[in-house]
Amino acid sequence: MIITRLKTNRIVNPLGFSLDKPRLSYVVEGTEAKSQLEARYQVALDQDLKVVVYDSGVREDIDSLAFELPLDLTPRTRYYWRVEVWADNGDHAVSQTAWFETAKLDEPWVGKWIVPELDKDTHPVLNKSFVLNKQIMSARAYVCGLGLYEIQINGAKAGDEYLAPHFNAYQKWLQYQTYDVTALLREGENQVSVSLGNGLFKGRFGFEGHSAELYGNEFALLSEIAVTYADGSTDVIASDLSWTALKSKVMGGNLYDGEIYDATYQLSETFPVREGELGYDRLKARLSLPVIVKEELKPIKIIHTPAGEIVLDMGQNMVGWMRFRTDAPRGTVIRLYYGELLQDGNFYRDNLRTAKAEYQYIADGTEAVVRPYFTFYGFRYVKVEGWPGELNVDDFTGCVLYSDLEQTGSFETSDPLVNRLFLNALWGQKGNFLDVPTDCPQRDERMGWTGDAQVFSGTACFNMDSYAFFSKYGYDMGKEQEERGGMVPMVVPAANVEGGGSSAWADAATIIPWNVYLHYGDKAILEQQFESMKSWVDFIIRADEESGNRRLWTVGFHFGDWLALDGSNLDSPMGGTDTDFIASAYYRYSAQLVAKAAKVLGKEELAAHYGRISDEVKSAIEDEFFSKNGRLGLDTQTAYAVALFMDLVPEAFKARVVEALRKRLKSDRNHLKTGFVGTPYLNPALSNNGSNDLAYTLLLNDDYPSWLYAVKLGATTIWERWNSVMPDGKMSSTGMNSLNHYAYGAIAEWMYRSVAGINPVEEAPGFRRALLAPQPDYRLKWVKATVETAVGTYKSEWSFNEQGKLTFRFVIPFNTSASVVLPFADLNAVTVNSQNLSEKGFSCSQDGENIRLELLCGSYTIEYMPTKSYIKQLTTQTPLVELLSNKAASSIIESSLPPGMKSLNPDTLSVSIGDASLRELAAYYPMEASVLDQLDEQLKGLPVG
Repeated sequence: MIITRLKTNRIVNPLGFSLDKPRLSYVVEGTEAKSQLEARYQVALDQDLKVVVYDSGVREDIDSLAFELPLDLTPRTRYYWRVEVWADNGDHAVSQTAWFETAKLDEPWVGKWIVPELDKDTHPVLNKSFVLNKQIMSARAYVCGLGLYEIQINGAKAGDEYLAPHFNAYQKWLQYQTYDVTALLREGENQVSVSLGNGLFKGRFGFEGHSAELYGNEFALLSEIAVTYADGSTDVIASDLSWTALKSKVMGGNLYDGEIYDATYQLSETFPVREGELGYDRLKARLSLPVIVKEELKPIKIIHTPAGEIVLDMGQNMVGWMRFRTDAPRGTVIRLYYGELLQDGNFYRDNLRTAKAEYQYIADGTEAVVRPYFTFYGFRYVKVEGWPGELNVDDFTGCVLYSDLEQTGSFETSDPLVNRLFLNALWGQKGNFLDVPTDCPQRDERMGWTGDAQVFSGTACFNMDSYAFFSKYGYDMGKEQEERGGMVPMVVPAANVEGGGSSAWADAATIIPWNVYLHYGDKAILEQQFESMKSWVDFIIRADEESGNRRLWTVGFHFGDWLALDGSNLDSPMGGTDTDFIASAYYRYSAQLVAKAAKVLGKEELAAHYGRISDEVKSAIEDEFFSKNGRLGLDTQTAYAVALFMDLVPEAFKARVVEALRKRLKSDRNHLKTGFVGTPYLNPALSNNGSNDLAYTLLLNDDYPSWLYAVKLGATTIWERWNSVMPDGKMSSTGMNSLNHYAYGAIAEWMYRSVAGINPVEEAPGFRRALLAPQPDYRLKWVKATVETAVGTYKSEWSFNEQGKLTFRFVIPFNTSASVVLPFADLNAVTVNSQNLSEKGFSCSQDGENIRLELLCGSYTIEYMPTKSYIKQLTTQTPLVELLSNKAASSIIESSLPPGMKSLNPDTLSVSIGDASLRELAAYYPMEASVLDQLDEQLKGLPVG
């Protein structure tokens, strides 16, 4: 038995974070025990835990997910902690020692804000030389530099993060970072240098990419280096007017256009600094996770294009930059240009709009390892100009840059295209979770669009431990709402984007915190965000009350089902689903989530209030959008999906609405028409309502519009549009066309929840208890998924043999339990770990065609022959539309069709003949019975799909 994954506020050994009330968590592995009996936390000021400042004692009520430490913290202090656990089988373990370290807390700043006396567009390096005359025991640097900064001490970079102090609502709060610089200092002469860059604070940034100086118009630095000597005395080297400024070798740059670096520039003339006027009220210890180089990729090939260009292919659309080694002669100008794809075999970047996305390096003749300082790029291809001699891929490394998130989920199937789709969603998260959940990382935008973050948040929490990331994003969101009467802006931080309050987008305020709570079981996220959640719903209520008080949301701007394919106006990106319906649905959903959050937090009166409003909105939606016989008045995929997913359909009408969705899909050739709103909900709505077959069809379609269409065209991330690239490889448009736009990657949540069947449950959030309910389909022969949850590792696997027998394999972690749903199963035909289920003594029951089985932690192999075969064969009794849509089947029957049927078009046929089969149609288009029998023999063994 071992104790692992020790975290404070879901972060491993956090240094200088804003912790408020620290919450400790751990995972137990490597034991046959079923449950935890007792546990004990100890916290001390030393690594050996001799100077104990808190001891919980041995207790039965200690929760491994989030133990709130009842300790008054002191500034600039490292606290060491460990946990001891006793299990029900007698096993016992003591963890390794973890730690967290506070920042300055409420300690006054000694340092002053300093501003270089340079032209405001000149990138500066601020310097201070100082002497330390004693043996150094430890040292910390507390730094905030605006717009962006990097700190070096004695020529060595402090820390491994980039683009600090990161991106947030600077008008509301300013983050400072803490660095352990003990190893960088020395007794005697020392020098600290802080380079400053533009960033979001003062550089070119914002919607449509034309703004600058959104938050400030000058570079500024606040810094304190606190040194503790071996004799116990202390010293502080603080930013003040004794510092000097140099002009940086970074000649210019911003997040959109890239950077120019002149290695030949001599840093000789010094300039004074003056005191800045930013004050201290907005300062707060960091919430942002460090942005670091998480992976490194090597180019897979060098391309010589028809246009005579030299282009590096990374083989993966990625975010970060290219690091290269060069000893080019002095004065050589090397230029790198970044783009996402080739056109006609040539380098291309028109879809980046006004973003230049370049890097320019002027060599000084010495060997150097080169990378940018204050920018990043979204790219797969890099055009290289000015390189002396032959290009060698060994000189180039792609540095993949994103927030320091731990990957927790994996998913794999028998279908390589589906596997690539999952990886595309994962890489979309890597590329767009760079401190802020951006819509895209490459063009002149890169903003924290709330709608994209909302629809992807469930997938994000399966893929990676996203608690701290979304906690920071939520904090920013709440700050932006303060000056908007609860309205949520379109993007967070809001930058220069005016307005907000759109349904689905602004509902990020309620949906993201609730998803985070479900996945990690720590109600602190709800405590932090409750006012944000509540004020958003109050904003909707006011809008409703000021426009008739009908418990419908029918006013204001809404994006609608953004980029859906069913709109009547082809020039409009808002789709064909009534925005009043979408807005009212989210009105109900968000009010319901506030009620649930209030209940978790013990706010019973508020829970009752928002629960009542949610019920009233649901009732109003029924009156407004459903006929008395249950017909939904909107015939779009998104309308049906939203109605089913958000529980807007009265139980008596559900079967009719599900059938209407199936009919709608058939009219759409069983292909997607949904946009940003409908896509996350469509497959779950199908799988949860007896239409799992159609959900798999949508997943496995590989022609436009579908997820796999992009995969077959070589996509390595999720696209913004279903047809961002046309079948001939041409970009479909340049105005709004990103090839790294994760929103449609929300399908991965359905893969985890429905295909693999791994689900958190509201009654026991954080996966204390799980619902394991895989829904297989024979078109995938096997599936494997793993999720490293907050309580430990869940695994779910299933496979078919050639006869259609099902094998499930589940791993359930220590001190948890799971409800397992076995589809199409009979109690007398199921074996669990090679023993008959009916004789094993499990807690189980027959639930219609399924079995519900209650399992404690452990590993299980479950086998049975389903009572209903998953192997579906195509025959002449199959609807003709389905036969003609199946390439293999169509080629078999084509030569045997009578002349009148050969011209039938499967794209339009369902409107006229519906589900009529070939045998049924033989009455109208005469065919011999022997011919039909022969076709059945030829179709035999050909599976659906």
